[in-house]
Order: sequence, then C-alpha cells, then structure tokens
Amino acid sequence: MFPLPKLNVTELKLSIDLVSPTPAAWSKAVKADFDSFLQDHANCERKASGMSMGLVSKYPNRKEIIPLLIETALEELEHFQQVYQIMEKRGVPLKQEMEKDPYIHALMQHLRGPSDQRFMDYLLMVSIIEVRGCERFKLVSEIIEDEGLKKFYKHLWTTEAKHGHIFVKMALEYFPEAEVYERLRALNEIESKIVVSLPPRAALH
Repeated sequence: MFPLPKLNVTELKLSIDLVSPTPAAWSKAVKADFDSFLQDHANCERKASGMSMGLVSKYPNRKEIIPLLIETALEELEHFQQVYQIMEKRGVPLKQEMEKDPYIHALMQHLRGPSDQRFMDYLLMVSIIEVRGCERFKLVSEIIEDEGLKKFYKHLWTTEAKHGHIFVKMALEYFPEAEVYERLRALNEIESKIVVSLPPRAALH
C-alpha cells in the first residue's frame, strides 16, 4: 500500500537516541482527541516539506545536499497528502489557522549564529525533530485500534527514522564529525528538557 523508502536506513545510522522518552500523558492526549492530532500532523508534514525546499532556496550553493533535500520534501508532501486523505474519510477539515508549535518554538531559541554555526544547528535540530517524530509515530501505531491507521503510522515510523539520519548526513558533508556529534549531543539534551517541560496535547509535538 505504501512505497518503501528509497534510501536504505541501515546504511545511514547517523542520528543518536533521544535522551528522554515521550511522557505517557502524551499518548493519552492523542488517543482522547485523535482528530485534532490529525489536523496538527497534516500541518507538520506540510511545514516539513516547505522547510526542506526552503533550505534549497536559502543554500543553492550547497549542491551536495540538494538532492536529499528535494527527496525529503517530496516524501513529506506525500505524507501530507496521505494524512489529508485520512482526514477526508473521517470528515476532519484542515484548520484555517494552526497555533504556534511550542516545541519547535522552544527548540529554535537555541540556534546559534553566525551563519555556519546556525546552518549546522538547524540541520541537527531537524534530525532530532525527525527522531522524536519517529518515536511518536511508533507510539501512535501502538495505541490506535484501526488496522489501516496502524499500518500507516508504522510506515511513517520507518520513514521518519530515515530522515533523522539524513539530516546528520547533511551536516557531516560540511563539518568535522567530532564537532557535529558534540553539538548534536548538546542539542539532544536541550530537546529532552523541553519535551518533559511541555504540557501534553493532541499534537505531534
């Protein structure tokens, strides 16, 4: 039903494990209001596609990573389409306006300058966000009862794992490995504190 990822995840084990698991209260919030979760999920996929293409526009000279960014943007857009199709079947509309994502907003406060450091931080931050998404799609696949939705979120779980590796791979194209992983570990610690501090809501983040 769903296409297999084009890149072999086993060849790209570059991301690192999350420091803190998602609190159990998050799963309860999602299960209690799954339609709101779908609305937020669709918006996240749309924004993720736009983010990848935004990097192509901002860094046209980074030729080594443009093919990966384009492929990622297309996959995220396909996910948006798939979530929207699920929403249509359930009679769930897209929201006219989505509230600011407190998780993403908090993470972005830790991006550094100047430009090269910010570029690396952005790629690594996106990797962490994708790894968190992978963990949460797995949780959704475990708590949802509908078999079709179980299969869908299991598919997303494997794809998001790949994306987590891909953004670290991009950073390694331009920065020393030791520097990349030192910063990735630091950002992962920051992300852990943010996750446990935020109240649970029926949203991906």
